[in-house]
Amino acid sequence: MDSPDVRDQWAERSGEYSPDYYAHYGPDETSEAIREALDGLASDAPVLELGCSSGRHLAHLREHGFETLHGVDINADAFDVMEDAYPGLADDGTFYVEAIEDLVERFDDDHFAAVYSAETLQHVHPDATDVFEELARIASDRIVTVENEGDHRDDDPDVNYVRDELPLFYRDWREIFEAFGFEQVETRPTKRDTLRVFRASER
Repeated sequence: MDSPDVRDQWAERSGEYSPDYYAHYGPDETSEAIREALDGLASDAPVLELGCSSGRHLAHLREHGFETLHGVDINADAFDVMEDAYPGLADDGTFYVEAIEDLVERFDDDHFAAVYSAETLQHVHPDATDVFEELARIASDRIVTVENEGDHRDDDPDVNYVRDELPLFYRDWREIFEAFGFEQVETRPTKRDTLRVFRASER
């Protein structure tokens, strides 16, 4: 499966892992972990979520005082669902319907105080990994990843398939973002992923 095929699968997603699916469950422990990872940022600091779907994590941030929220998702249905599930977020936030790698190259350096991803970067195709350097370029203070990283056994595959259809790529996020001038300052397990917090260092 190549990169356009992966993007098409998410753009047309319905049922399990769709915007409706995540809106039904609402904010969760991961939402709170992301909020904690962003402690210390000003209330008006611009924050970007990658693969925001219908906005449950952003809605949690908004409830806790964050005012300048942005989200990108390739599935246009996500924002229709957001209008019903989180109308205040839909009105106040800034949202983009496109692939992450197409969007981020248009932002200036340090455009966002923080960029975060919850189970989204793990689906970026190997052909599109230049986007990781772009994320480091546009984040002035913090990058947060909450991703499935596999168990790192020698025989663990580099890619797994969710429900035999959606590719999930295992990556070393510390190695990736420290190569682009960020320092890992926190790591801990979540219910099924690993949360990592990176802070900008000398670049």
